[in-house]
Amino acid sequence: MVDGSRECPPNTEEYVIKAGDTLYELIQRFETTIPALIGANPGIDPENLQVGQEICIPLQERFPSCPEGNFYSIQPGDTLYKIAQRFNISVDNLNEANPRLDPQNLNVGEIICIPVAKPPVECPEGTFKYQIQAGDTFYEIARRFGTTIEELKRLNPDVNPDALLIGQSICIPET
Repeated sequence: MVDGSRECPPNTEEYVIKAGDTLYELIQRFETTIPALIGANPGIDPENLQVGQEICIPLQERFPSCPEGNFYSIQPGDTLYKIAQRFNISVDNLNEANPRLDPQNLNVGEIICIPVAKPPVECPEGTFKYQIQAGDTFYEIARRFGTTIEELKRLNPDVNPDALLIGQSICIPET
């Protein structure tokens, strides 16, 4: 409930104002905009936030800035060290690419940026290009497209099936 009068609208989450919170700091922290914040909280006085006041924070996809476009979804058991090893990069580079990431509190499903360049993919005749989506595995892709993991590995020798990146392109045989 916001100010005890209503529940937060869909696609928002409740937040309690703490000492030192400002509207500018909240829009930065929650990666939102002033109009979106005010729209989710009709009647709020942005110049007079009160400690203990309950407001609704608009939710949106929170993808970090990632010039290379290599996004990875945190999996159960992941640590920054394991992720860095999987992608053959340093933990420092991973931290630098994800400044808002709390290394001690990785959340399964959280999207992070992997700072490595993706080579362009040219698929041979008889195949088509597919872009990896969140949650994809070679097993799921093989099942969905009626092929085998071995065939996917053969067609994509430079792709680590244990380190798929969201948006990464792979070649899939046409059926």
